[in-house]
Amino acid sequence: MTNNKKIKIAVIGAGRWGVHLVRNFWEHPTAELVAVVDRNPERLKEVKQRFNLTERVLLTTDWEEVAANQALEAVAIATPAATHYPLIAAALNRGLHILAEKPLTLDPETSLALCRQAEAQGCLLMVDHTYLFHPAVERGTEIVQGGRLGELRYGYAARTHLSPVRQDADALWDLAIHDICIFNQWLGETPVSVQAKGTIWLQNSGGDNLPLFQSGLSDLVWVNLTYKSGFQAMIHLCWCNPDKQRRLAVVGTQGTLIFDELSTEAPLTLQMGHLDDTGGKFSPTGVEREVVEVSRAEPLGQVCDRFIATALAYLSDNYQLKHQSHLSSGWMGAELVKILTVVSESMRLGGQELPVATEPQRHKDSED
Repeated sequence: MTNNKKIKIAVIGAGRWGVHLVRNFWEHPTAELVAVVDRNPERLKEVKQRFNLTERVLLTTDWEEVAANQALEAVAIATPAATHYPLIAAALNRGLHILAEKPLTLDPETSLALCRQAEAQGCLLMVDHTYLFHPAVERGTEIVQGGRLGELRYGYAARTHLSPVRQDADALWDLAIHDICIFNQWLGETPVSVQAKGTIWLQNSGGDNLPLFQSGLSDLVWVNLTYKSGFQAMIHLCWCNPDKQRRLAVVGTQGTLIFDELSTEAPLTLQMGHLDDTGGKFSPTGVEREVVEVSRAEPLGQVCDRFIATALAYLSDNYQLKHQSHLSSGWMGAELVKILTVVSESMRLGGQELPVATEPQRHKDSED
């Protein structure tokens, strides 16, 4: 492999998120965008005009037309979650490296099947869990795992807005995966039990094509996660709330770490302080606020950087670079799909607390 090698990539899906993938790969110095696929011809026209794409970028409604390109090496998939399994499986069969929008699929077994297929084909399967690449989340991992907060006690998160309202997944599957990702990353563990309740206002049926949501698509969801360490996290999700929030916190005996994505000046802060026991009376002490400095890098740009670098390592058979990190791998994506599936079942049962199987899913070669 030479230093000027570019990976030939196509983007499938030019909707709300897909256009950002198109932008990143079109502008990336080590990527060659060869095609954009979308069922809607108008979207293709808009993408071409928006980014001034040249004629060398094929714009088509037919994925098979792109798949026939023998030079193609990778695809980024940003289509509805229900379409992921057949699309990814077909692309892997052609030996292509995959970046898939979250969630990987809507079923744990199909997610695991894709991971095994990618491994058998020698292909990279990566899921776009964008927040894992957010500078504030990366810095937060260092703080939490470095012990600044003392003994960890509990966490809470709110992810609310007024639209977009999806028709292929409920608020749980659309939104919760972000906060679960962050909690798992900061804590270094995954939940052992979950509990959730949902409320449906807008869409009372998921339709025949969405068996997971036959009773409808929940607009409001409350989730409780319990970890093996005893840590508990509560998540509030809603896409019918004009009070837009993107806020997550972890509370310890010495302070609280707060990630407020909507705060442009201080997205990551430490609110330090604890209670002193003085003869049965508890008094606050050491109370101070610290703004944590973080870089301004675009998280999705970081995702695309990692995907391209790792895919090029696969193409050059560079074992060390290929396995330098399992961050946001297909196996991690499958783990998150498993957790969300159990949360969905808890919602279906009216909020019953359910265990999450803890047996390892990752292949040994997928670890660091």
